[in-house]
Amino acid sequence: MDYLRTLGSAAVSSLVQKSGLNLPFSLGPKVTSFENRTIWSLYDGTKRDDGTLVSVFEFEANTPAKKNLLPLAKNGLRKLRTIRHPDVLKFMEVVETDTTIHIMTERVRPLGPAITEWQSKSVQEREAWLVWGLHRISVALAFLNDSATSTHGNVRVDSVFISASGEWKLGGFDVLSNPKDDAAVLYTMGGMLPDASTYSSPEVKKGGYSVLKELPTAAADAYGLGLLIHFTFNPNHTLPATAQPPHPPPTAASRGTIPTSIFPAYKKLLNPNPKARLTPAHFLELGMSQTAGDGSGFFATNRLVKVCAGLDNFNLASESEKASLLKSLKESANSFPTEFASYKVLPALISALEFGGASAAAIVPLVLQFGKGVSPEDYPSVILTHLVKLYASPDRGTRMALLEHLSEYADKLDKKTVCDKIWPNLQTGFSDTVAIIREATVKSIILLSDKFNDRIMNNDLLRHLARMQADPEASIRTNTCILIGRLGPSLGYNTKRKVLVPAFARALKDPFVHCRVAGLMALMATMDCFDIEDIASKVIPSMAFTLVDKEKLVRDQAFKAMELFVKKLEEHVATMPETAPVENEMPQVQINGSSPNALVNSAAGLATPSPPRSFQLAAGDLQTSMASSIGPSIDRPTSAPAANAALAGNTLLLPSTSVLSNGPPPLTPTLSSNSGPTRSLTSPSKSKGMQLGATKVLSSAPSIPDWAEEAAAEVETSPHANPWGNDDLMDVNADEDDWSAFETAPAPSTVPDDFGFGNIHSHAPVADPWDVPAPAPKPPVAPQPTRPTTAHRPAVHSPLAHPRPASSTRSVTPSESKPEAAHAHPVSTAHSTAGMTKEEKAAELARRKEERRQRIAALKEQKKHAADK
Repeated sequence: MDYLRTLGSAAVSSLVQKSGLNLPFSLGPKVTSFENRTIWSLYDGTKRDDGTLVSVFEFEANTPAKKNLLPLAKNGLRKLRTIRHPDVLKFMEVVETDTTIHIMTERVRPLGPAITEWQSKSVQEREAWLVWGLHRISVALAFLNDSATSTHGNVRVDSVFISASGEWKLGGFDVLSNPKDDAAVLYTMGGMLPDASTYSSPEVKKGGYSVLKELPTAAADAYGLGLLIHFTFNPNHTLPATAQPPHPPPTAASRGTIPTSIFPAYKKLLNPNPKARLTPAHFLELGMSQTAGDGSGFFATNRLVKVCAGLDNFNLASESEKASLLKSLKESANSFPTEFASYKVLPALISALEFGGASAAAIVPLVLQFGKGVSPEDYPSVILTHLVKLYASPDRGTRMALLEHLSEYADKLDKKTVCDKIWPNLQTGFSDTVAIIREATVKSIILLSDKFNDRIMNNDLLRHLARMQADPEASIRTNTCILIGRLGPSLGYNTKRKVLVPAFARALKDPFVHCRVAGLMALMATMDCFDIEDIASKVIPSMAFTLVDKEKLVRDQAFKAMELFVKKLEEHVATMPETAPVENEMPQVQINGSSPNALVNSAAGLATPSPPRSFQLAAGDLQTSMASSIGPSIDRPTSAPAANAALAGNTLLLPSTSVLSNGPPPLTPTLSSNSGPTRSLTSPSKSKGMQLGATKVLSSAPSIPDWAEEAAAEVETSPHANPWGNDDLMDVNADEDDWSAFETAPAPSTVPDDFGFGNIHSHAPVADPWDVPAPAPKPPVAPQPTRPTTAHRPAVHSPLAHPRPASSTRSVTPSESKPEAAHAHPVSTAHSTAGMTKEEKAAELARRKEERRQRIAALKEQKKHAADK
C-alpha cells in the first residue's frame, strides 16, 4: 500500500496492516512542538477523497500509563463530535479502535509557536491580533459555560489552535464535563492531565477538582482565561504571583505587555474567590461595551473584531453599515494578517458578492486587493474560481467591475478558462444596450487576446469588432480601431490581408476626427503585416485622400503615415532589377518615321489576350491614339472618336516608354469629370473612328439591331452624351470596406491588371464591388446637322475598373461614316434629361421613340432604294 510511505506513526501503520482499515486521510509530518504537551500527538494530514489539508490528533494506549488516560481521550472525542460552534475546533472524521483514536479536524497549528512568530511583528499589529484571538476564545467559553452548562476545565495555551484563516479555535475537550452528567471525568480525573497543577485554579489546588462540581460552571474556566491572557502577552514570563498562595492580586509592575484597557478585567479573572471572579461571559460583555467605564470596550475598538462582526452580519446590515464596513476594509486592508485577509475576509466578501449582498463595484476591488496576499498555488481556488463565476451574472455593475479590474488578474487566467467560461459570457457585452458596457468589453479584449484560440481570434472576435466599427458611439469606434491595430500581428496571414486594410479604411472615413487619426496610426503600427504589393495597391491608395482632410490633425498624421510607407517602398524598389525578364522580347514600335503597315502590325502584336477574330488598326488611328495618351509632344494630324478596346473584349498593352523616341512620361490613370467607368484612348477627330472590330462591315453581317441604331443616333445627336447614361456605374460613396465575410475568404490570389498597371489582388469567393452589369442603353436621338470637330467623350483610365462585357460594346454603324446619310433625315435636337422631372423625362422619351421610329423607317427605305440600283 503506497500511502503507508506517508504515515508518520508506526502505530497507525501497524493498525492498518492488522485490521485492514481504509483511513480517510494520509498522515504527513508530526508537529513536534506539540509533542508531550497533552495526551495527543498532532500530525499534518491530507484528506484522501479531495486532497483537503487536515490535522490528525492521535492517541495511542501502548503503555499502561497511556491506558489510564484512554477515558480522557474518549471523552475529548465525544465532546468534540457533539459540540459545534464557529470558535470550536471543527471535527471531520474519526478512526477508533480499542487502543487507538485518530481524530481528523480542519488544518490547524498550535497557538504557542504562532505567538512566538508574532513577536517579530509591530506592537500595534501583534496586540490587535492577540485581542482578536482572545475575543474568539471568550465567545467559545461563554457558549460552553452558559449554553452547554459545562466546564471546559483545560483552558491553556495548548488547548487553543490557529486555523488557516488565523482564527483562534478552542480544543482540548479531554475533561469537558457537565456537573449533571454521571460520566463526567473532570471531577474525578482532572488531575491526570499534563501540568494540571500549573493551570488549576486556587480552589482546585486547595480542595481538588471535585470542588468544582459545587461551584458555577464558569469559575475554573475564568481563572484559566486569565492565565491564557498572561501567557499570550508575556510568553517568556513565568506564572503570575497570584497563581501561588496566598494569591496576591496582580500589580501594575507585573502587567508586562498586557494592554492597559484589558488589565482591570484581567485582575478580576484571577480573583482567588471563585464566586467573585469575573466570568468569561461578563469579560466578553465588558470588552464589547463602550459605556461601562474604565477598562471597557477593548474588544469593540479592535479593528479585527469589528471586521469579523461586520462580515458575519453583512447580509443583514443596512446599506450605510455595508458602505462603512467596506470603507474600513479598504483603508486597513494592508494591515490585516495574511491568513485573516485570505481565508476570513475574502470568503465573506465573495459570498456577499455571489448572493447580492452589496455593490460589486465596491467588493470586486477589495477581493483583488486582499487576493494579493494569496499564494500563487492557492490563487486559482481562492480568487479566480469565484471571479469567473461572476461573468455569468446578469448584473451590469458586476460585469463592469470585473472588466475595470481585469488587468489585476488576467495574467493568472489560463487559456481553457478564458475560452470555455469567460468568453461565452464576455461576448454578450458587445451587444449590450449600455454604451459603457460595450466600450469596456472592447477595451478588455487586449488583456485576454493571448489566451484566445484560433477560432475566437480569427473569426468570432472579428465578427463583433466589425459591428463595433459601426457603433453609434465615436469612442467605441475609435477604441475598436485601436484594438484591431494591436491585434493585427496576432491574426492569421490570410485574415490580416482580408481584414486590416478594409477595417482601417473604414476608420479613415469616420466622421470623428480621432477615429481617423487612430486609423492612420493603426496602419503605421501594422506596417509589417502588409506585403509590398499590398502597400502599393491597397494601403497607400486607401489613405491617400486623408492628405487633404479637413482637419489638420488628420492631415499631419496622414503625411507621416505616407512618408513611412513610401520609404518602405523605396527601400524595396532599390533592391529590384531595372527590367523584368520576359519570355518573348517586346517588339520595338517606332512612333515617328515608321511605315503605317509596320506600326499597325506592331500594335496588333501587343494585344493580349488574343481576340477571337482578326482586328486591324489604321496607322493614323493608332498614331493619333498613342499621341493623345502620351502627351502633346507627338504631332496629331488626325484624330478619332472615342473608342475603348477593352470594352470590345480586348486588353491593349502599350509599348514600354523606353522605346518611345521622344521619351514621354509613363501612362497614368486619370479620372474624367464625367462619372463613368468607360476606359478608352481617345482624341478629337473628324475622320472615321478607331474601334476594334468595327472598321469593316461584312456583307453577310445580320441587320443592325434597333438598340445599336438608337445608340448611334444618340451619339450623332449629342457627341457629349454618355451612351451608358449620365449616372455613375459605380457608387463612389459605397463602403467597399465591408469585411463581414472575411472568415470564408481563402488566401488572395494575384491576377494581372487589365490595363497593365501591375497586379491587383482578387478573392475568388468575394464578389467584385466594381463588376456591375451594364445598364440598358438609352434610346437614340436624331443627329445634329453638323458634327463637332473637336468634341469627344472624356476617357476614364482606372486600374480598379473591370472591362465591360463585349456584348455591350456599341459598334459604329455605316450611316455614321456617311455625312450625307446623317443630313438626309434631320431631326430635332435631343435635349438632355438631366434636371427634368419624372413627367418631363417620360414625354422626352416618348418623343425620341417616335423620332427613332421615323428615322429607322427612312433608313430602311434608303437601303431598299440602294439595293434596287
